[in-house]
Amino acid sequence: MSTSTTPQRLENKWDAARAAEMSEPEKLLYRSNLLGSDKRITNYGGGNTSAKVTQKDPLTGDMVDVLWVKGSGGDVGSIKMDGFSTLYMDKLNTLRGLYRGVDFEDEMVGYLPHCTFNLNPRAASIDTPLHAYVPVRHVDHMHPDAIIAIAAAKDSRALTRQIFGDAIGWLPWKRPGYELGLWLSDFCEKNPDAKGVVLESHGLFTWADDARDCYELTLSIVQTAMDWFAEETRDKRAFGGVKHQSLPADQRRATAARLMPAIRGMVSGQHHMVGHFTDSEAVLEFVNANDMERLAALGTSCPDHFLRTKIRPLVVDFDPANPDVSKTLAGLKEAVGAYREGYKAYYERCKRDDSPAIRDPNAVVYLVPGVGMITFAKDKATARISGEFYVNAINVMRGANAVSEYQGLPEQEAFDIEYWLLEEAKLQRMPALKSMAGRVALVTGGAGGIGSATAERYLREGACVMLADIDDAALEETAETLIATYSADVVRTVNMNVTDEGAVASAYADIAAEFGGVDILVSNAGIASSAPIEDTSLELWNRNMAVLSTGYFLVSRDAFKVFGQQDMGGAVVFVASKNGLAASPNASAYCTAKASEIHLARCLALEGAPMGVRVNVVNPDAVLKGSKIWQGEWLDQRAGTYGTDKDGLEEMYRERSMLKRSVFPEDIAEAAYFLSSDLSAKSTGNIINVDAGNVQAFTR
Repeated sequence: MSTSTTPQRLENKWDAARAAEMSEPEKLLYRSNLLGSDKRITNYGGGNTSAKVTQKDPLTGDMVDVLWVKGSGGDVGSIKMDGFSTLYMDKLNTLRGLYRGVDFEDEMVGYLPHCTFNLNPRAASIDTPLHAYVPVRHVDHMHPDAIIAIAAAKDSRALTRQIFGDAIGWLPWKRPGYELGLWLSDFCEKNPDAKGVVLESHGLFTWADDARDCYELTLSIVQTAMDWFAEETRDKRAFGGVKHQSLPADQRRATAARLMPAIRGMVSGQHHMVGHFTDSEAVLEFVNANDMERLAALGTSCPDHFLRTKIRPLVVDFDPANPDVSKTLAGLKEAVGAYREGYKAYYERCKRDDSPAIRDPNAVVYLVPGVGMITFAKDKATARISGEFYVNAINVMRGANAVSEYQGLPEQEAFDIEYWLLEEAKLQRMPALKSMAGRVALVTGGAGGIGSATAERYLREGACVMLADIDDAALEETAETLIATYSADVVRTVNMNVTDEGAVASAYADIAAEFGGVDILVSNAGIASSAPIEDTSLELWNRNMAVLSTGYFLVSRDAFKVFGQQDMGGAVVFVASKNGLAASPNASAYCTAKASEIHLARCLALEGAPMGVRVNVVNPDAVLKGSKIWQGEWLDQRAGTYGTDKDGLEEMYRERSMLKRSVFPEDIAEAAYFLSSDLSAKSTGNIINVDAGNVQAFTR
């Protein structure tokens, strides 16, 4: 929806030939996925779909009507067949006789499991009655921005009538639940020719007796609203016109990279938060507008929006005409504190006797004029999705304010949704957080065997990881492998030469803009060389020192800068070598540089302790699998040093170890995980040898 251009039309993606081979439940899944594939139709996780299907009762053998409806917590765009709840329609109708009135409607959720068909374990959502009591076979409930813009307008009812006539009805705001299901039933009974209804401040219901007809009706109604807005808002100034001009793109990102670690530190008191930065056209139009602060203060309207974003954002005091980031940073603590106190006051004003305890009072959304929008949440996906939801809210405010007057939900209504006991129960059912949830790690040498194994270990525990390396092809391959398992949200890459001061600083700006900051540095970038001292050139000596000593200094120095901005501690793990403790023939440059690493770690442990930053060392030995330094000359040189061939070198290393075992990248990764996790929260300045036992490398 735009005030300046005609929006691209919704595409009818229904394939009749494909659908002809489907059962009714399969058509429901197909319809759901099609609708959810376009965020103009519904937001992530928003809305639901249903079909009333005649099936054989597995117990009696009778043919019965069964409601298939999206289960609790699902997303129509990605739902599978097991994401639908199935319930007997006759039992759902029986519930009407048990209903004791609106003051007791929440208790009706407890009856839904008794209506389950075929022992389906998928929990039914609170919206189940809204679908059950519409006397039509197929029902779509969507949250299109264009429809919510109508629903959130002051004269919503009149606009609905103006745009859709008698085809689409209107119902006033009512929290989703059993009572609203009865309202819909009553509406259908009184308006048998209606094809759907707009719910004030909420969304759209449409229905039809055929799956394809329902899908195409939903598209048609949403398209009608989009077309109407495009015409009505043509040549109108959005949000009261322009107040600020955007900074250039590189300056927007650089500004966000400076702000985000500071904000992250302020809002991570209860849990490590992950950030997301957005400077899309829609966001910039809003943050630069005259009416931005007034509209932002009104809060969001649709419950799906403010459950993800809190009822309103924090507007950051920043003037893009005179961009003084240091001044903004100086005032952030007071602004964040004021928001927190305002949220606590909101809770105290609105809480009820049985309300759940207050949740995290920090803002989720931060609007920065001339720069964009920053969001923080417990994980990257949620931070990104929260930003997407606020873009939905922006679109709603743009449309509603252009044709009428935008209105958010009344404060008490918003609170009753946010602190709804049923919503609290859903939160309590969520799985426990993983040990590194919310943590952000930078792994240098990230495309190599040890680096990629360490990244995988962190990702497995819920962390976000940026892989840094100088090998773009290997970076891409490693990232693709990790993304396939852990998602694109949590993996980033950067080409970083650890000996280049500017490249290191740029990488930290990238990780700040992508994730909000950094908690863990795994300094692992490495090279190796082997030569007798008389054959060791100055260039070879300096190259070892540049990568293995200076490089470790540079990446640590910038990590400490971010740790200081966040003021929430941190962990540094140096991947050194057994050769940093035990001398080795024909490797003076390598061994000396590795010894330098270890002593640098000791120094940094002293400096980091007052900040809560722990610095520890892992010393591997002979990790041949997947290691780039064991390719080419180094392998030949070490094989020559020990008088063996390539195939015999690993066996030689294994046999010389005390435990007679090979050491793999995953072994180093496990030590790196231990030293950066809370398992070692009271350890700093330590060395863990992962070398299968080498008496020369004993630290005592």
